[in-house]
Amino acid sequence: MGKFIFTLGLIFGGLALGYIIQALIHKKIITLPFDIETIRKTLQKIVLLYITPVTILASIWILNLDDLKLIALPFIGGSALILGGVVAYIFARMLRMDRKQTGTYIVTGSFTNIGLMGGLLCFVFLGEAGYALMAFYKLFVQVIYFGIGFPIAKSYSSVGNQPDKTLRRMWRVLAEPLMYVPVASIFIAFALNISGIKRPDIFASINAVLVPMATILMLSSIGMAMHFERIGKYIKEGLLIALIKFVIVPTVAFTIAYTVGLGRIEGGLPLKVVMILSSMPVAFTALVPPTLYDLDVDLANANWLVTNLLLVLVVPVLHYRITLF
Repeated sequence: MGKFIFTLGLIFGGLALGYIIQALIHKKIITLPFDIETIRKTLQKIVLLYITPVTILASIWILNLDDLKLIALPFIGGSALILGGVVAYIFARMLRMDRKQTGTYIVTGSFTNIGLMGGLLCFVFLGEAGYALMAFYKLFVQVIYFGIGFPIAKSYSSVGNQPDKTLRRMWRVLAEPLMYVPVASIFIAFALNISGIKRPDIFASINAVLVPMATILMLSSIGMAMHFERIGKYIKEGLLIALIKFVIVPTVAFTIAYTVGLGRIEGGLPLKVVMILSSMPVAFTALVPPTLYDLDVDLANANWLVTNLLLVLVVPVLHYRITLF
């Protein structure tokens, strides 16, 4: 119960803090030396460029990779993202969405908050070993996002006839260090893991501080941009995305993971990781393609907000399920 309360407190405390800061600035109750957008981007860069690489490196460094069945993890993670996008496309056709809405729906159905929310839950519920497996599970995420998701979003875009401008905007996204620094930290961590060099004990204490800190900072930055009034007309669409994220994808991912034998490794730890990570809400990254390619940004925001708010129901269910194995 303590872990459950701690997790929800971090998630909604971070969002609330950011939203309160936004409201205070909007009402001119407080004045900051920088505009709120600069503050948001700075917080996100601190998390993605400095904190996350350290936590990933420290966790993978001590990961036990002896069982070859673990190779299935990144393939299950990648398949879960693709499945979410495919089902979202089917739902978009059923709802007779226009092109801009369909493009948005595909990426929000696919892109999943594995690293921030999923990483936090794995760390709190399963410890450093669970957090390390999270980084392994999401090994193909960047490739799927930028090799499949972004091009699909672009194909539904009204800027499709402006290839040079779109390519320049896409290159600016890909050229950002936050796109490749976390990935580089994963490969460095694997190199340290197989090198046989013993990890200093202090890294356990460092991760115990940095993982919750990353959650607070990132969610505060997101809370600074939340606009609840914009989601009212997209409640049905948001709930269907929630059905994809919290029912359809987790069911398929769990079935595959169980079939390949992940439940028989280290007391079922990899299976528990799959259960958690395949049940996460829409990722913050899913808000980028709609903005970049002139899709339906309000629909993207609504899907993100609905699925993330539903964590208050999803987290206790996940906590109960992982105690059964």
